[in-house]
Amino acid sequence: MGRSVCVVIPSVGNANELGIALDGLMAQTYYGPLEVVVVGPSGDSGRQQAESRSLRFIDDAGSRTRADACNIALDSTESDLVMFTDDDVIVPKEWVEKLAHWFEQSEVAGVGGPNFAPPESSTLQQQIIDVSFCSRIFTAGTNYGRKGEGALEEVDQLPGVNSAYRRSVLAEVGGFPDGCIGAEDVILDHRIRQAGYRLWTDPEAVMWHRRRDLSSVKKQIRNYGLVRSLASHEHHELRTWSHVMVAMFPPLVVSAFVFFFWGLDNGGLGSPWWDISLEAVPMGWPRAGVHSLVSLIVLYNLIAWYGAAKGSSPCRTPKTVFLSSITTFVLHWNYGMGVLRGWWRIFTGNSGLQIDDRTRD
Repeated sequence: MGRSVCVVIPSVGNANELGIALDGLMAQTYYGPLEVVVVGPSGDSGRQQAESRSLRFIDDAGSRTRADACNIALDSTESDLVMFTDDDVIVPKEWVEKLAHWFEQSEVAGVGGPNFAPPESSTLQQQIIDVSFCSRIFTAGTNYGRKGEGALEEVDQLPGVNSAYRRSVLAEVGGFPDGCIGAEDVILDHRIRQAGYRLWTDPEAVMWHRRRDLSSVKKQIRNYGLVRSLASHEHHELRTWSHVMVAMFPPLVVSAFVFFFWGLDNGGLGSPWWDISLEAVPMGWPRAGVHSLVSLIVLYNLIAWYGAAKGSSPCRTPKTVFLSSITTFVLHWNYGMGVLRGWWRIFTGNSGLQIDDRTRD
């Protein structure tokens, strides 16, 4: 008999999609003891979805964060292995089996896999977002669509939607940080690696994860930028140059447009700026201002298209790759604004408690 497994799904206000995730987990091919639990607010409609399938629902006791809800689930369950996913996934029937078998190797403290939008059931907008998320260049270092080169590759962080851990390791590091401001999976994995354990990714253990529409993704990405900057402030080892670069994106965009219009205004020979052709702008800084914006736009799109085309998303088509540069720009802008907002909170000494981007009463 295999190791006992507990799959934990934090859920808030998403009962319909939760039901689909639970059906997938009930159809697993895993041969060992398997428990599926949902944790959420006591009055949440997810309770009915779980209990109608004879699955356990755990009251999150008014938790304001995903981290606290997951800790309550950990304290309320027993198993050798603990797996985490979200309530908006379509679970492949071999998912538990694929992750669980890696724990036969003693050096594996945790293992996860990539997550992609399901091509058949995703809208065009969701497919474009997935292509942007899985870009080989602009999202380097993130968990979206990360696929290793071999059967198992060591990583620094596992995606919260597709991860498994030894319960003994989670107990040793104290689980998720209580009242975590966000980026709870990042901090958990940081704790595990600091304790001397190793994390891995299996490129074949795919989780099908529905992408939100663009308006919701903008909020989600702003929140990611905010909580990641706050987490990096609390844990300096999490600071990376890539987050600083993305934080600089909104100011650079604004500066480029200001420089552009300044160049037009200073090369118009008395004509309104909208009547000026690029050839009419004299050489010097005004001409540089005009041409720099155009050059940056072309360069950005070329890099975005190349990264999307070389990415791992199964939703890649000529159409989705072409349109992904627009989505990539929106994601960069909102993530950067989130990081800047986090920096401002730190600067003003008012970081506050940052809950996740779903409403918790």
